[in-house]
Amino acid sequence: MKKSLWLIAIILLFVLTSCNKEPQPEDRFVMYVKLWNDQNFENMYSYLSAEAKESIKKNEFVERYQKIYNDLGITNLKVSYEKPTEIKERDKKVTEASLPFTVSMDSMAGEISFEHDARLTKEEREDNTNWYLNWDTTYIFPDLKEGDKVGINTTTPKRGDILDRNGLELATTGTALEMGIVPKEIEGQETMVIEQLATVLGMTKESVEKALNASWVQPDYFVPLKTISENDTELRAQLGQIPGVQRKTVEARVYPFGEAAAHLIGYVGAITAEELDKQEPGTYSANDVIGKRGLEQVLEKRLKGESGVQILIQKEDGTETVLAEKPVKEGENVKLTIDGAVQKDIYIELQGEAGMGTVIHPTTGETLALVSSPSFDPNKLSFGATAADWKALEEDPKQPLLNRFKANYAPGSVIKPITAAIALQAGTTDWEKTMQLSGKQWQKDSSWGSYYVTRVTDPNAPVNLADALLYSDNVYFAQTALDLGKEPFEQGLKAFGFEEESEYLFPLETSTYGDMSSEVTLADSGYGQGQVEMSVLHLASTYTMLVNNGNMIKPTLLLDDEDSQVWKSNLLDRENVTKLNEALKQVVENPRGTANAAKIDGYPLAGKTGTAEFKEKQNEAGKENGWFVAYNTDNPSLLVAMMIENVEGRGGSKVVVEKVKRVIQTE
Repeated sequence: MKKSLWLIAIILLFVLTSCNKEPQPEDRFVMYVKLWNDQNFENMYSYLSAEAKESIKKNEFVERYQKIYNDLGITNLKVSYEKPTEIKERDKKVTEASLPFTVSMDSMAGEISFEHDARLTKEEREDNTNWYLNWDTTYIFPDLKEGDKVGINTTTPKRGDILDRNGLELATTGTALEMGIVPKEIEGQETMVIEQLATVLGMTKESVEKALNASWVQPDYFVPLKTISENDTELRAQLGQIPGVQRKTVEARVYPFGEAAAHLIGYVGAITAEELDKQEPGTYSANDVIGKRGLEQVLEKRLKGESGVQILIQKEDGTETVLAEKPVKEGENVKLTIDGAVQKDIYIELQGEAGMGTVIHPTTGETLALVSSPSFDPNKLSFGATAADWKALEEDPKQPLLNRFKANYAPGSVIKPITAAIALQAGTTDWEKTMQLSGKQWQKDSSWGSYYVTRVTDPNAPVNLADALLYSDNVYFAQTALDLGKEPFEQGLKAFGFEEESEYLFPLETSTYGDMSSEVTLADSGYGQGQVEMSVLHLASTYTMLVNNGNMIKPTLLLDDEDSQVWKSNLLDRENVTKLNEALKQVVENPRGTANAAKIDGYPLAGKTGTAEFKEKQNEAGKENGWFVAYNTDNPSLLVAMMIENVEGRGGSKVVVEKVKRVIQTE
């Protein structure tokens, strides 16, 4: 009992002593520093002296700190004060104290740090005495005096160019025409001119009037309305007929190859509020442009560069003090493996068709062309297409906004050399094995019901592997897939890169083979139907094993990437590679070959055609996509793969064969 009474007495003595203890400025400032590090500006205000509170209201104090920190992109704020381990007793008459502290922070212009002294004063409030901060604007930044302002200067970096392998510009900073009017030059004609401008520029009358009625506009000022391409001669001619229209040459992102490379290169446009929210603070402003699709989007970080930023304290007398500065970092120029001339040639052949094509160097893996057709004008979209422009693109039945080379399609018979290679490597077929069949249709047995595999040609003779490639015999390759079996065939396709996400610079869809559980689907997959789908670039890559002794080369798009990287090795032994090349040469050389129309005298061309069919019922006509892959066996420097949609009734794959032949002859 006595111990408990003594304990209570000690506690009471401690409490009474603590209550009578003289408050210290060091303790008070420690509490303030914690609030500052937490950016708790509202509670910080309660620590201000009476004099400081007279100079700034609470809402002004809070808003000023918050605005400056937000505008400057302040992060990693660290306010430090080292409280002495021993605090000397002050005379109670002392009412002023000065305590040193340091501040460091990261901003959009780099690190800002400074040392300063906190000045505290002792005040009595509501019968309590404590220390309060003699705050002024120098606590934000020491050079920031009352009446000064914090300003930001930014220098926009030059966006990097996208170049082809020969240095030709695929995307660059060039010039465009900013079209507008001077109000005093259309006096008395305002209604007519506004209506004409709205019609020609694809704008609303209200938007033209809003531009002319902006607060800054004066009668003799040039009022910009829209930026157009210097090459849009038709639009320039129409605008030239409207009174008062003037133009200015301005800097702009331009695409010299236009539609020919639009799906590959993409375009830039004004950043949206949604896009801005996704970016790191300070990296973009509301006035910036950003890559919208294609390589402009994929390579955005490399192309954009970094803005130069200068944080200034602007004095009342007009002088400026630099608080922090980050130099501008220009965007990086990116050089592609693309050959601009080949890119144009492929597009010219595809123009007017719905299709796609690629050209690769089969021994280095370099992509020389990657084209989707039809296309769009990236210059028009970059400058700001009208609602009518977008509607025309979106409602076009050939879907010019669809990037076909990025997507997967059923390959049809162009997959047959892959099926052959898998079966040869697995030992389930050889070059002597023949198939005897009369007629054009075949089914394994009655369990297939009314379903039959149909061949294009009945040679009225036994068919071996070379014949099957020559005639593009669906039945032979359906039987080859069945002989392989589901799992070995799937493993063989995986060995060729199916179901494997590509590491290619441009994001492509992953080639797939789907579910081959049923015999019918397995059989159809052997000749490129069923659920087999692949991209045109992956298809071209699979054929590289024919000129690299059974090794499949990894495709590349950046010129500084390593050449001749083996993606898949030992897909087929050298002897069978030689025989397969000879068989594919006959597809072109032999008059009975499906690609004989591609024959070029004195040019040893090998290849394979394909027609992928899409129909509701087996015996009904449907849509057809035509394919052709071709390469030079003796001097393998060019491998072309092309697909054109809706070739039914036009000769099927022959439509593609003739176009590929012209590309090869041009090169």
